[in-house]
Amino acid sequence: MENIILTGDRPTGRLHLGHYVGSLRRRVELQNSGEFDKIFIMIADAQALTDNFDNPDKIRDNIIEVALDYLSAGLDPSKVNIFIQSAVTELTELTFYYMNLVTISRLERNPTVKAEMQLRNFETSIPAGFFTYPVSQTSDITAFKATVVPVGEDQLPMLEQAREIVRKFNATYCEEGKEVLVEPKALIPENSVCSRLPGTDGKAKMSKSLGNCIYLSDTPEEVRQKVMSMYTDPNHIKITDPGSLEGNTVFTYLDAFAKDEDFAKFCPDYKNLDEMKEHYQRGGLGDVKVKKFLLAVLEQELAPIRERRKQYEKDIPAVYEILKKGTEAASAEAAKTLSEVRAAMRINYFDDAELIASQQKKFNSTAE
Repeated sequence: MENIILTGDRPTGRLHLGHYVGSLRRRVELQNSGEFDKIFIMIADAQALTDNFDNPDKIRDNIIEVALDYLSAGLDPSKVNIFIQSAVTELTELTFYYMNLVTISRLERNPTVKAEMQLRNFETSIPAGFFTYPVSQTSDITAFKATVVPVGEDQLPMLEQAREIVRKFNATYCEEGKEVLVEPKALIPENSVCSRLPGTDGKAKMSKSLGNCIYLSDTPEEVRQKVMSMYTDPNHIKITDPGSLEGNTVFTYLDAFAKDEDFAKFCPDYKNLDEMKEHYQRGGLGDVKVKKFLLAVLEQELAPIRERRKQYEKDIPAVYEILKKGTEAASAEAAKTLSEVRAAMRINYFDDAELIASQQKKFNSTAE
């Protein structure tokens, strides 16, 4: 069995550091690991429309923003297929068939769906498309027979529901030992901090609407302003005051980004992050110094991304061509799976020579 990855993002805006440490940086590592036969990166515009149906231009305009963020972060079109979800029509058909394999009550129990409903204040006015998001996600995963799906812990209920649908399909339509769909496994971030990076204001999650994001495409000045205004310990008023690490956004970001070698380069007073934390906790280390260190670390990470983006921005038609080729490759792969699904469900009427022959035989017998 091939080792295949499926992952992606909703194009509702530019990607930020939360996306980067949560998935994008890891995708580049996996791409370069040589461990995978195929990698599909999806720009999930159809899923984004489920709760942005009245503002399609928002999705349309952000397709290119997400594509530029992907490429500038280091995703290589020669190693991965970057595609647009809505252009792979096979996914819609698979979703329709999978709808019969899950109940409304099961969808209502999905913790991720419940949390997203509360976040958007949908209550009883939830769009049906959004409500059935786990079914659509199952279609995305199984269309490419993905064996691995990189997810944060908050997305594990979604993946488990996909696994349930896969098992139900194979048990219902396939002979034992001839399963069509593949049960995917989760790939969880090794660094727990990377599962959900908080906003610069200390809120639990980076959010475009809250304006607490550092975007991959931010200018150096924008990054500086955001870092220097980051939430720290409100009780750490004087440098001599002992500081708390709990809920301190600056140290959370350092947990996600800082490496031991960064201290020798940017802050030689300390050997590693543990030493810096210990000094901060006992007092004598000011927030400004810590923020300046974080700024240097982030700029080291973001500068090459920013430079690659500038190069890609010079030829936008070429970026769309990358998306077109990736989408064509994804569609061809999904078509193979759809053909197998239709055959297993015995609805491949025009391709089933045995069916046609048996029907002919039946009517010949009737005529005699």
